[in-house]
Amino acid sequence: MSKRKAFLDAVCKENVGDFLHFIRLHNDTTEPFDVEEVLQELSRDQREALWGRLVSLLQHVLLESPPEHWEAEPGQDDGEEGMEVSTDPKHAISVVEGVTLVATVSLNVLQDGDAYSAVLECANRLHDVLASLPVSEVPLQLRIHKLCDAWWKKGLQGREKFGRTAFLISLQKTLILKKPGGEIQRLWDLHDVLLGLDFAAEDNKQIIDLLLQCFLSVNYIKRDDGKRFLVFLFSWDENFIWMIHGTIKNQLEFLAKPLTDHIAEIYFRAWKKATGAFLENIETTCIQDFMQHAILLNRTSPVHAKVRQIVSYFHKRKGCNKVDKMLYTLYKPILWRALSAANFEVRANATLLFTEAFAIHSPDQGCESIDETIQKQLDTLLVLLDDPHPLVRSTATLGVCKILATCWELLPPVVITDFLKKLVVELAADTSSPDVRCSVFKCLTIVLDNALSHPILEKLLPALKYSLHDTSEKVRTAFLDMLMKVKAVRAAKFWDVCNMDHLLARLAIDSQPVSKRIVDLLFKSFFPVNESEKEWCCRCITLIQMNPAAARKFYQYAYIHTAPTNIVKLMLSIRRLLNSCFQSPADMSELNESNKENSTAERVLSVKDTAIMASLLEVVVILWRSIEKALEHNKEAQQYTVSKFASVMAKYFSTFQDERCTVPLILLASFMPPAAVPTFSCGVLSRLRRMDPKAVQTQYSQLIDCLCGWGQTGDILELITDWLTEALPKKTDKVNASRKVRIQETVEAKPDLALAYLECLLSHASTRESILPLSQGPLKQLHELLATWRSVLYSHLSSSEADPSEPSVQTALRAFALHGRLSAHLQHNSSEGRDGLLSLERTAAWVTKRALTFLDGPSDDNDGDRSRNPQTLARQIVESFLTVCRDVLLVGLGDSKFQGQILHLCSLILLSEKGYLCIPLLLSVLKEVVENCAPEDTLDQEAQGDHEEQGDHEETTTVILGVVANIFQKIVELLARYLRKEPEEGKQLCQSAVPGLTDFLQVVQTWEGVPSNPLSGVFSTVFAGVIVENTHVLQKMSHPEEMITPQSAEDLPSLSNILLSVVLKSPSVTRAFLTEIHTSLDSEAIECLTGLAAVLHILAVISHTGQFKASLKGAAVSVQTQLQRHAVTAADGGDIQRVIYESSVKTLNDIVDL
Repeated sequence: MSKRKAFLDAVCKENVGDFLHFIRLHNDTTEPFDVEEVLQELSRDQREALWGRLVSLLQHVLLESPPEHWEAEPGQDDGEEGMEVSTDPKHAISVVEGVTLVATVSLNVLQDGDAYSAVLECANRLHDVLASLPVSEVPLQLRIHKLCDAWWKKGLQGREKFGRTAFLISLQKTLILKKPGGEIQRLWDLHDVLLGLDFAAEDNKQIIDLLLQCFLSVNYIKRDDGKRFLVFLFSWDENFIWMIHGTIKNQLEFLAKPLTDHIAEIYFRAWKKATGAFLENIETTCIQDFMQHAILLNRTSPVHAKVRQIVSYFHKRKGCNKVDKMLYTLYKPILWRALSAANFEVRANATLLFTEAFAIHSPDQGCESIDETIQKQLDTLLVLLDDPHPLVRSTATLGVCKILATCWELLPPVVITDFLKKLVVELAADTSSPDVRCSVFKCLTIVLDNALSHPILEKLLPALKYSLHDTSEKVRTAFLDMLMKVKAVRAAKFWDVCNMDHLLARLAIDSQPVSKRIVDLLFKSFFPVNESEKEWCCRCITLIQMNPAAARKFYQYAYIHTAPTNIVKLMLSIRRLLNSCFQSPADMSELNESNKENSTAERVLSVKDTAIMASLLEVVVILWRSIEKALEHNKEAQQYTVSKFASVMAKYFSTFQDERCTVPLILLASFMPPAAVPTFSCGVLSRLRRMDPKAVQTQYSQLIDCLCGWGQTGDILELITDWLTEALPKKTDKVNASRKVRIQETVEAKPDLALAYLECLLSHASTRESILPLSQGPLKQLHELLATWRSVLYSHLSSSEADPSEPSVQTALRAFALHGRLSAHLQHNSSEGRDGLLSLERTAAWVTKRALTFLDGPSDDNDGDRSRNPQTLARQIVESFLTVCRDVLLVGLGDSKFQGQILHLCSLILLSEKGYLCIPLLLSVLKEVVENCAPEDTLDQEAQGDHEEQGDHEETTTVILGVVANIFQKIVELLARYLRKEPEEGKQLCQSAVPGLTDFLQVVQTWEGVPSNPLSGVFSTVFAGVIVENTHVLQKMSHPEEMITPQSAEDLPSLSNILLSVVLKSPSVTRAFLTEIHTSLDSEAIECLTGLAAVLHILAVISHTGQFKASLKGAAVSVQTQLQRHAVTAADGGDIQRVIYESSVKTLNDIVDL
């Protein structure tokens, strides 16, 4: 039996096994059987008979096993060949797949005149199966999708239904698949399906939603096939255009810049392809809408930049008649009106669009009309350059420069000259706005890109030379950027625009951004790398002679523009030059050729030129420091450089005796190992020992740097320890007596100098890093020794007369402060434990026990030496220690235990008689404690870690902040009391407390809104302090004329003035303060008339800021409710009560009417 006959007989329910066997053979690429070949060999009658049998088989399978049950029934293996039709879902699906395959292949062999009604019925049934097909049956869905696709492309009867289904499935798949490239291509092949669908039909809403999602899909937006499809969608229905536009606008904020460019391209292509009503709709609904938004949107809006990007895409395609006409038509009703709008930002946005789209004209106009239009626009540009707002002037400057750069050949010379003179002469000197001046220089670089502008700019630019000294740094940097552009395009000689003296003067004193630009500008002039090293030296000397400070700054940044090799060559060349300056005639005859190249410089230099010699040495130090890291990576170069300089260092030290030369020589020696400079290195420590006790830091800091660089920090600490030990009273002389044997020379103890050395070590990061590793040895011993100096302080506190054998008070105070600083550094350097904090806590206990008692004693103002006054000394001790504690808290070293100890000390200080004098410093300590317990830290603790630990931390924080609130309350009470007792001194104290109070309240307000805020009492204290003082003033009134409503904080009593002035400095603090007022009023804590009047006085002062209107009105309404209760009482209570009431009502009405 032939395969055709066998296959035809297999298509029936009785031989379904054979049918499935043939399908498997077709799917197996190794088998020769092909269903399409079989169908092509069948006659028309056989094909029609096959299709009829196919319909019957499909109908039977679907009746036996409906698609609704395929997913619910348990899967079983396929039936064996020859079995009857089974109800097994897998078997049924296999049969349906086979039928779908044969039906799809049949469409390929379909011929004219074939009756395909049976195939149509089969396709309809399969189409119905698709609706109820389980999600898991993807292969069958793909086969039916392929059948629908083929049916549409064949153009057979019922193609609309099958085409819609194929289109919908492809559309869904493009939005699901990760790589939908092939499916997007298939969708494009089906795009004509869309033209047959009714946009308004209810059953097409799903397709509309999916199509709108395509405009948000990166796969569509980036691919050419996707863009082509999206462009086509603009031509489906007019009503669909505004839906597309709305979808894109809603998501524009979240699109990246590259994607926005693709979106702009889609709009442009859609507009270019559209005709008739669709073109008009795209122009008005989309493009003009973007134009309006580009004009009206605030520049801070996240969408503004994206909208501008889309509109700019159209501007860049100017030059085409269609684009020019469209821009002219769409801008005409909106742009010119926006250029004269009252809002400056609208004018600035419109200016940006106008200058970008310049010249806006219609190709349909005649030549004369176009000329008139362009002339009007040029006149408008001149008007915009004179706009009252700097943003508009800056934007117009940018636009004019772009127009000059691109349209130079098209503009009349008079217009060009007018524009450039306007920019260079007027706007570059715009005193009202540095932004305008800055924009002129930034935008002139755009004009310089056009070579035709160079002749006229060469004449105009010298007028700008003083802009190098502009008060604004950004203007100076922009000016220098312009000079570098002038140099790069060779428009003019930059020194003709701004002469060298001005550039060097600014280089010497200006900030890093400006200095780096000047170095970039001058680098080839003073460091011509293509010239000989002899020329480098000559240029270096020239630069030094012109401006030594500028020379130092120049070589500080030289490493940015050349290789380390050239830096080393310059250093060695300077070395040869220095050597030649003090060579004897005999030595000169032995100089090799490399030395002779500096002969020109030698003839003009000598050792007596101290200033130039010192500057050359400084240059060497600066150059070496700039490439120090590079040399560390090239040991060979480092050793060579060190050996060259080490060989002459002894000669340098003996020749260059001037102090200005000595400093760079010492620094130069610090770059080398001590063995390289033995003569110098052996005497450094001796020089430190012999240093005058009154020496300033510049005399010894370089020597200390040398020793630290050589790893001899321990020797410095030993010297400091010896001096401090010897300076202590005799009873402490036994401390470390054995160490004195090491001192080579007998030198008197210099405790002040020892402390100066220690302070120098601690103040610089490089030296500090050298001593901290010694924390378990010499540094620990020194730390313990400093602690013993507290006994000297106590001796001064407790004795009435100075003991000449004891160190001075100031020395002891300095040792006390350095002990605290050293404790902090040791704690910071410690990886575990809290030894440093323990030391500070012990010091806090000593301050409490020894120093605070003297704050309670009577002051002796008649004492000639105030430093001997125990009370003054006690205050200095307390303030010195509080400063250290504040710094420890500032850098985050203080844990909760330390914070508790310091707060306890603060409380004791305030309880002492003169503790109020320490209030400014106490406020700064409180501020740091609160900042260490910031609400963000509390939230972080809650988000991670053990719940029990979280609870403990939260409880500890609450206790600490509660103590802070109590201390602050005590501070306000003390200020109020001191103001009453000593008004003038009290005001001075309050003024000194303002910075600390401002910072403290600013940190406290960050806790506003935190549940169970432990610092809520702080603003309650501020409010109570202001209310009590103002109420007291109102109660003391004796005449109605004394009733005056305050206009500002200065009109309030002293304490209220200070507190309210601080509150009003920060909007966030003011809001927190108003919240406290609301809370107090709602709780009806203030009931008396004078108290309510005091509240209204506060609100009146706040209202004059012009802010917080809603909060003020809310508070005023609360006051009004309580004030009405006093109406009758005020009328019967005498003149003063009545005046207070009437004044309060008037103030209340003024606030409510805000």
